[in-house]
Amino acid sequence: MKIVVLNSGSSSLKFQLFEMPEKTVICSGIIERIGFGDAHITYKTTDNSLDKNVEVSTHKKGLQLLLTYLLDKNIGVLKSPKEVAIVGHRVVHGGSDFTDTTLITEAVMDKIKSLIPLAPLHNPANLQGILVAEEIFTEAKQVAVFDTAYHHTIPVKAHKYAIPSKFLEEHNIRVYGFHGTSHKYIAKKATEYLDKDNAKVISIHLGNGCSMTAIQNGKSIDHSLGFAPMNGLIMGTRSGDIDPAIIFYMVNTLGYTLEKVSDLLQKESGMLGLTGYSDLRDIEAQAAEGNKDCELALQMNAYRIKKFIGSYIAVMNGVDAIVFTAGIGENSDVIRNMVCTDMETFGIELDEVKNAIRSKNIREINSKDAPVKILIIPTNEELEIAEQSYELLN
Repeated sequence: MKIVVLNSGSSSLKFQLFEMPEKTVICSGIIERIGFGDAHITYKTTDNSLDKNVEVSTHKKGLQLLLTYLLDKNIGVLKSPKEVAIVGHRVVHGGSDFTDTTLITEAVMDKIKSLIPLAPLHNPANLQGILVAEEIFTEAKQVAVFDTAYHHTIPVKAHKYAIPSKFLEEHNIRVYGFHGTSHKYIAKKATEYLDKDNAKVISIHLGNGCSMTAIQNGKSIDHSLGFAPMNGLIMGTRSGDIDPAIIFYMVNTLGYTLEKVSDLLQKESGMLGLTGYSDLRDIEAQAAEGNKDCELALQMNAYRIKKFIGSYIAVMNGVDAIVFTAGIGENSDVIRNMVCTDMETFGIELDEVKNAIRSKNIREINSKDAPVKILIIPTNEELEIAEQSYELLN
């Protein structure tokens, strides 16, 4: 059975084609910087690969480009879209209605659409992916795997906000949590690696979107993102935590509309607002050349991550491992070094030589006798989505 997995991020589209249940990867790749004018596609099969700049202004155009490659006579892996039995989709916000993997119907799509205000950078792309996939893969079942589902184990003391209770009881305003597919995958892999079912793990997912999860006994018990995916850590274009009084000041004193404030905090802030760049690779390169704004932005980014590590160690009364994952977490030795420096009090001691080594395998980068493991675990949200989609329909 062939399953296509589409993972639409705010500015990226990851894709993999699996043969299930063997978990064989037939094709994989990513389209990055969608909408930024310098999009790039990586496309790999067993026998062929592409790595080039492309013009992709929207996720829809990205999906159409992907289909062209999948069906290409020279580098394609499909003779017809009808070969695909299931398309599994990452959907960022499932609200309170979706706590598990779900077969997509018109009603499900309507609900995903209704949740767009809570995830305006993601749910539109997720929904677009579903709509285009329906047009392309006409024989396939469409399945949604929700980012928020994994975090429904967060206890009420952690997911309830200190506002009148009616907002939770009547309007479901609570901490939902995101990147759940990635954090769930990391929880399983970390538990296997540590060989400890009740392990205390802090999963640090760093990409254009960033989040951290406190994991105990394989379950999410706290998370840095909340009602919508814009608070917590400093992200590519999102501010992360901000005093809500600033919003009132912008509106009441500076004359901003609420729509403008929303755009500012979600699309013009974070690393982009601090440096003019949203891609950490650009920021690190500029910092290395002495750009003071980029140097400060990196320091702020690492400082915020440290604060969450400390708070999660407190709520779990210790930690067995911290895990770096996703594009930045797996590849930026600079950020890992900045985060793990001066953390010896918590048992976190980095081996700088190990940290500088590149590898696609699970690995330790802590010093030999450190009490806490520092792990790099490459996330595989696409495999997690494929497995959940297959299990749902078989």
